[in-house]
Amino acid sequence: MDTQTEMNQMYGQLGISAQVLEYGRRVEETLKERFEAIDRTAEYNQMKVIKGMQDNRVSDIHFAATTGYGYNDLGRDTLEDVYASVFHGESALVRPQLISGTHALHVALSGNLRPGDELLSPVGKPYDTLEEVIGIRDSVGSLKEYGVVYRQVDLKPDGTFDYDNIARAINERTKLVTIQRSKGYDPRPTFSVKQIGELIAFVKQIKPEVICMVDNCYGEFVETIEPTDVGADMIVGSLIKNPGGGLAPIGGYIVGRKDCVDRASYRLSAPGLGKEVGASLGINQQLYQGLFLSPTVVAGALKGAIFAANVYERLGFSVVPNSTESRHDIIQAITFGTPEGVIGFCKGIQAAAPVDSYVTPEPWDMPGYDSQVIMAAGAFVQGSSIELSADGPIKPPYAVYFQGGLTWYHAKLGILKSLQELVNDGVVKNLQ
Repeated sequence: MDTQTEMNQMYGQLGISAQVLEYGRRVEETLKERFEAIDRTAEYNQMKVIKGMQDNRVSDIHFAATTGYGYNDLGRDTLEDVYASVFHGESALVRPQLISGTHALHVALSGNLRPGDELLSPVGKPYDTLEEVIGIRDSVGSLKEYGVVYRQVDLKPDGTFDYDNIARAINERTKLVTIQRSKGYDPRPTFSVKQIGELIAFVKQIKPEVICMVDNCYGEFVETIEPTDVGADMIVGSLIKNPGGGLAPIGGYIVGRKDCVDRASYRLSAPGLGKEVGASLGINQQLYQGLFLSPTVVAGALKGAIFAANVYERLGFSVVPNSTESRHDIIQAITFGTPEGVIGFCKGIQAAAPVDSYVTPEPWDMPGYDSQVIMAAGAFVQGSSIELSADGPIKPPYAVYFQGGLTWYHAKLGILKSLQELVNDGVVKNLQ
């Protein structure tokens, strides 16, 4: 039996029909040059991470656990130096006590804003879970309750920055500008690092002292530069997304200007304590190794996103980014126009998982969201969206957001399973 026949049989055992498999192969054949470009970016970023670790003299002593207050946690402090080196910031806060990207953003915002300050988003509404953090939707403990004013400038219809209205919005109270790199539950373009740099330069020209913070979630290592390379005062993200490489079991990071990071640390722990406390609890090795693997893992996820865009655009569905445009995060939005499309897609992703593949995802009232949300993720780390996952709100335009895949091969299987589910359900009727 030849290798190709064996491969076909293996996919068949995983529930992929010959028709779906052949369609996927035709799509994949057109993507070789793009995949090679992704590998070149991953190689550069891999060298960047290795250099950051070597420059900070990482040793196995840094993998030792600490408990209690975590005073003199050499592994924790060195990991933060590595993050500062890799992302070209003055300082970093990298902690398991930062439980999610939303938490890290809350700490960065609340640590650097004071009553009477104004927070400005020049890229429209932020991700759903930040609405309650800010107070767009009333919530106990929001920035609004502490006297922070919020203002936003929506993007233009073509997804570009509305520079005229941004200039009008910046005033004497504007203290911090928050820029969300990725799209969230909004099928808009993700911003390139170059675009973010242009926006920051524009803002700083009007008010040099304003703090520019970038929500970097899903964007790390997609390009060879990061927002801190183009003027961002802080970048913020989650370790169970890109930079954790699938190994980090929890955590978040804040990298940037030392004064901004220090203020965030006082909010995370307590005034007077800051970065001096916070035990690493024995997970340092996973955090170091996850960062080491991250460029390769992100490359696999990017290939999966591009494959998904090409698979579904050819079938007539709207996809953002489209099948040919450049990539600046690992998220692929696909608009089905019906709840059945979103649900069927998520069922296929769940069925491709190594964990909980037998579970059927269903929409539910998830905390922090204003509509039911369906999430598919059979992950080794709960909620890890660098692992193969998909989610979306059950509301118009009924778009699903696909991301992750610790390897390209798993991402490929996930897309094929999603397509198989939609073919079985009759949502997709004809494979061109």
